[in-house]
Amino acid sequence: MRINNRTEIKNYRDKFLKELERQKKKIYVCGGTGCVAGGSMEIFHKIQELIEARGLKCEVILEEDGCGETVGLKKSGCHGFCEMGPVLRIEPAKLFYLKVKLEDCEEIVEKSIIGDEVVERLIYNEEGKTYPVQEEIPFYKHQTRTVLEDCGQIDAESINEYIAYGGYSALEKCLFDITRDDIVKTIYDSNLRGRGGGGFPAGRKWQQVKNQKAEIKYVVCNGDEGDPGAFMDRSIMEGDPHKLLEGMMIAGYAAGAKEGYIYVRAEYPLAVQRLDMAIEQARTEGILGENILGTDFSFDIHIVKGAGAFVCGEGSALTTSIEGNRGMPRVKPPRTVEHGLFNQPTLLNNVETFANVPIIIAKGAEWYKSIGPEASPGTKAFALTGNIANTGLIEVPMGTTLRKIIFDIGGGIRGGKKFKAVQIGGPSGACITEEHLDLPLDFDSLKKVGAMIGSGGLVVMDEDTCMVEVARFFMNFTQNESCGKCVPCREGTRRMLDILEKIVAGNGEMSDLDTLEQLADTIKSTALCGLGKTAANPVVSTLKYFRDEYVEHIVDKKCRTHNCQALKQLYIDAEACKGCSLCSKVCPVNAISGKIKEPFVIDTAKCIKCGACIEKCKFGAVKED
Repeated sequence: MRINNRTEIKNYRDKFLKELERQKKKIYVCGGTGCVAGGSMEIFHKIQELIEARGLKCEVILEEDGCGETVGLKKSGCHGFCEMGPVLRIEPAKLFYLKVKLEDCEEIVEKSIIGDEVVERLIYNEEGKTYPVQEEIPFYKHQTRTVLEDCGQIDAESINEYIAYGGYSALEKCLFDITRDDIVKTIYDSNLRGRGGGGFPAGRKWQQVKNQKAEIKYVVCNGDEGDPGAFMDRSIMEGDPHKLLEGMMIAGYAAGAKEGYIYVRAEYPLAVQRLDMAIEQARTEGILGENILGTDFSFDIHIVKGAGAFVCGEGSALTTSIEGNRGMPRVKPPRTVEHGLFNQPTLLNNVETFANVPIIIAKGAEWYKSIGPEASPGTKAFALTGNIANTGLIEVPMGTTLRKIIFDIGGGIRGGKKFKAVQIGGPSGACITEEHLDLPLDFDSLKKVGAMIGSGGLVVMDEDTCMVEVARFFMNFTQNESCGKCVPCREGTRRMLDILEKIVAGNGEMSDLDTLEQLADTIKSTALCGLGKTAANPVVSTLKYFRDEYVEHIVDKKCRTHNCQALKQLYIDAEACKGCSLCSKVCPVNAISGKIKEPFVIDTAKCIKCGACIEKCKFGAVKED
């Protein structure tokens, strides 16, 4: 059915809202990548089978039916509490079940779907207190979910459900109630800043593209998300794809574009699948394509799959890749807003930025600015990972402190360990420390301490983390992902990596620290693109806040966390050793010697630190210094 005008989309919305009201129970099984990998789709099909076996109508696809009460079974997007998956939610009771297994399905159906009982062992328990309702769980209670509000709350594969709950009403408002200038002004007044990392004001960029006189313009969505610790954009594309499409369409209408492209990495197959499905649904219903809702606005969206190059997260490299060329940054100016995709003016934002747009249009700029600080309003989604009790996808107001995120939402450091640092902003970001726990997380505050929000990855590290190795890890990633176009990035990162590998191998010199800082400054000043300019940030930040660890590696030839293999020093505690000789028998290099029933010793010059002796010793006599 094609929706031809405003009246028809309102009737469409009312019709499917009534269909949803017929569903006496709604079961949302998490269909995000993490839960799918944990078997959530097997759980989905098992629940469907069990419901139908009991003679109930199970509605997997929301359609016009009118046949009385049904049970709605849906594939939702990511709920965020990833380590607790697979998860499912049951409405209207708002029951939230965690770590669901296939064998739990029958009990869930009998007690919570046919009946109204709670399966106690599947609800969240913290220190003896149970939380059957999702919103009451501390992990969710301290969040403010706007962009992610529908992820986990609607069927990710249903345009009917999206429209029924108000989807495409912001687009409708733009087409019939306000002008293009009004749209741009609303985005400008909201002070929405790009969520891709740089924090550039979105309204200013939209105005710049709108002002271009070219007949052909493009809207491009950056869904590449190259940060290895981030998955916010992936979750939006998987869990609420129509919100992204709606944001892009509004941008296209405001800027005067007729085509849009979503650049998404091929490593996100589920996101690609859901986007493909959403685009086809929108085309079928007349929301994408020619004369949308009977107006003179025509717009279509295409998906381009990237090959996973980190550099293609940079705007000019991304558009070059869409054109079918090798993804490499261009010299600026001209900027993308002037000469972007196919040398035409291009409005480029990332997934989360576009997903904010329908919300801002629907609720207004003033509402949006009421969340978070004035200079960085709204919310921000973060991927919370690392040495923390509760990992997953979160959304909080801009300006929320690290302390609140780590200890209130994240539940503190795993295993009772001491907090050490957070890597924020991915390979282009920085490590910040305990002294920054009360720092508000917004674009400007982080910039003052040499960090950045970046894509939104938050990797929490505990006291057992070697910060020199962290710097080496990120530099290795950046160097491998360098496109090689400019010398500072290509050669500078290679030289920095060599020095860091030298230090963790126990061969560093104090002069290496000065060289690292000089190289970092040169790369920052002379690299071609933003990714190159920020490549050294993890090294610079760890040198600033954890210089003593570098000195220990170089001067004392020690790694306090025992993570650097080359710096491990093994010895045998003479008092604990029973002289059994098992350690010497498993040593692959004959570094251990001694007499039976007398303490054995390790020749540190021969020892390769493989740890075989530690594993074999029954008395705990072999130890690390």
